[in-house]
Amino acid sequence: MYAQLLKLIGQKVSLSDEDKSLCEQYFEPVLFPKNRVIEEENKIPQHLYFIVSGFVRLFYYNDNGDEVTTHINCPPGFITSYFNFNNQTKATENLECVTECELLRISKANLDKIISQSASFKDFSIWVFQESIVYNENRSKELATLTAEQRYQKLIDNYPQIIHNVPLQYIASFLGMNSKSLSRIRKQLIR
Repeated sequence: MYAQLLKLIGQKVSLSDEDKSLCEQYFEPVLFPKNRVIEEENKIPQHLYFIVSGFVRLFYYNDNGDEVTTHINCPPGFITSYFNFNNQTKATENLECVTECELLRISKANLDKIISQSASFKDFSIWVFQESIVYNENRSKELATLTAEQRYQKLIDNYPQIIHNVPLQYIASFLGMNSKSLSRIRKQLIR
């Protein structure tokens, strides 16, 4: 279960045997069923998750009580409400397993420990948080500048597995549209 995580980390920084041991010491393997909310809004996020298998999303409820999906992630990747996890403040989003998920999780306290004990993990964690910032900036820009069709095409080009594993209403919400609009776009692309 740790092989994917160690491979990803090893692509960015070099890992000693001691670093690998720390990884296995501090990252806890967990298995969650489909549709399980694993971190709740209005609570401090307890863990940073590495996705070994499955699909996870961040969402919140808008003023009408509708779910708004802000992020969908698939393996291999990290997910949490980063700002709130890092600052240990109450989250404004829920973290939910869309499918059955195999995850590795680490608490903030243990992340701080592993970072203090390993320069490699410190460098890698900086990279993860930088990537999160870049991703969110790009996403904001795309929502503002790309058409709905362009956003959907980009999603299927970059993450085709999401289309087959995540319900369309979550995908539509993530892309900033309603389900009817997404259905229309999908029909147009099939033609």
